[in-house]
Amino acid sequence: MSVQTITVAQGEGDQRLDRWLKRRFPNLAQGRIEKMCRKGELRVDGARVKASTRLEEGQSVRVPPLGDVDTPAPKPEVTRVSAADAKMIQDCVIYRDDHVIALNKPPGLAVQGGSGQTRHVDGLAEALRFGYDEKPRLVHRLDKDTSGILLLARTREAAAGLTAAFRHRATRKIYWALVAGVPKPYLGEIKTGLVKAPGHKASGEGEKMMAVHPADIDTTPGAKRAHTLYATLYRVAGRAAWVAMEPVTGRTHQLRVHMAEMGHPIAGDGKYGGSGQENQGDGWGAQVGGIISKKLHLHARRLVIEHPVTKQPLILTAPLPEHMKASWETFGWTEDLAEDDPFGNLK
Repeated sequence: MSVQTITVAQGEGDQRLDRWLKRRFPNLAQGRIEKMCRKGELRVDGARVKASTRLEEGQSVRVPPLGDVDTPAPKPEVTRVSAADAKMIQDCVIYRDDHVIALNKPPGLAVQGGSGQTRHVDGLAEALRFGYDEKPRLVHRLDKDTSGILLLARTREAAAGLTAAFRHRATRKIYWALVAGVPKPYLGEIKTGLVKAPGHKASGEGEKMMAVHPADIDTTPGAKRAHTLYATLYRVAGRAAWVAMEPVTGRTHQLRVHMAEMGHPIAGDGKYGGSGQENQGDGWGAQVGGIISKKLHLHARRLVIEHPVTKQPLILTAPLPEHMKASWETFGWTEDLAEDDPFGNLK
């Protein structure tokens, strides 16, 4: 086969070169792509590139002869979704238009497959086609045990727009949590850095983050700055509090680590809410005690983002999952007690 020059088509922009190539040549190995980049055989608009280089619409990609790889791979077998799972994931839909689907993800359901994860949103998305040729694409993530708003893109154009919005932090995300004890001051911000703990598995399973004092971030290898706004909305004596949080940055486990570092771990957080936490409530660590569920009490409540096609604000709200709803009822709280945006004084 000869050298090819392929133009990045409309709707294909804002994605990595390697991923763009694999969509066109499914048999092309990652190692081969990286080698072609190192040797300068792969070029974009005549310039040398890396596998991670992001493409824009209209750019020209020079692709060297690929041999047998030019033959398209057979279409992968469509993941089969049981009738019960299809109904479950369809019942999670809280918003849908021609471009975007929003789910209220239940706790305990992984977003993507991983070590031991065979049932996840990415696979179940086959049941969310609603007449489209392809299943909707993931554009961001939630932890397995975190519930709440999860966006999927129904078209390539929508995926590019939503991915860019999340990457450039052009979103407002507000989470609700039940925490042990009562954070003081009631309204504030946390700027503790985060770094991966040594020794976690290569697959990322069991990954744990460690807090880093803001003064030590620049001298701690791998540490990243993290910024969270929080507001204590309601409290039960000194035992527990309903807290709203807005992640200004989007680090792994950021909200869970930040609250635990304050001494007020999120209820049900077995990873960061150990007995070593300072907790002025009736229980230790992540457990509030009594009849309160031991599941993680962290919920992605509200999301404000620019619609990738209409460019109008898309404002989404997700009701609490059953175990958090039961805890709220125990404390005499209702969802309408909270302001949509409790962070006006911190902006």
